[in-house]
Amino acid sequence: MANGNGGLGSKLSDKGKQLTEKVQSSQAWTSIFRPGSIFSKGYSDSPRNRSYVIMNSLVYHLHPVKVKRHGVKVSYTLCLGGLSFFLFIVLTITGIFLMFVYRPTEAQAYPDMQAMMTSVAFGTLVRNMHRWGAHLMVISVFLHMARVFYHGAYKSPREFNWVIGVQLLMLTLLLSFTGYLLPWDQLSLWAVTVGTNMMGYTPVFGREMRFVLLGSTEISTNTLLRWYVLHVIMLPFVAVIFMAIHFWRVRKDGGISGPL
Repeated sequence: MANGNGGLGSKLSDKGKQLTEKVQSSQAWTSIFRPGSIFSKGYSDSPRNRSYVIMNSLVYHLHPVKVKRHGVKVSYTLCLGGLSFFLFIVLTITGIFLMFVYRPTEAQAYPDMQAMMTSVAFGTLVRNMHRWGAHLMVISVFLHMARVFYHGAYKSPREFNWVIGVQLLMLTLLLSFTGYLLPWDQLSLWAVTVGTNMMGYTPVFGREMRFVLLGSTEISTNTLLRWYVLHVIMLPFVAVIFMAIHFWRVRKDGGISGPL
């Protein structure tokens, strides 16, 4: 009886292997999964095939071919770059949920924020995740830049990527500042008033820049709409492009860390 069950299990196992090989050999499967990936058909262990595993994997491909041993230590980088990117993803997801409730009009913005905090299921949790995530992202990006500067990771050949990082820091601050107006309460209105008045004193083009951001001579519905578009579309779009360039240059410039 035991031999009979063993034979049946062996037959089922063989049929399962044949079905797996048939699926992995199909045109549809090979068009989706490149050779050398973990889902592709079995391959022999060779330097060429090991290279395929790295080149055809999105996660592995983000890293350079060789990295310095000290560069992979958590105590050296503190994962601040990865933490900043993770917080950006969290802010994107929570921001999309908030967009289902929030309406960027002078009459509806503040009531929508109140309704989100009192009537929408998990609205308070999502808004607080978005708000505290924004604060943490500003801190983590700043500390990441400080870590790179302290370790000399901005030196040759990483000078250009340091400039990209500075631009990403500015975009992070702009995202935080544009989101500050959206609740449309007294705190946000007066904070934006002070900020744009300071901008208006910039030499040469300060007054014009202030008018462009406000949409008029003072804060109005035009200001709310412009800052909403900047916060949810324009600035994140530019930030994603700069992050893609930043990640690519990290890989091409020799890894995640500079010299000791």
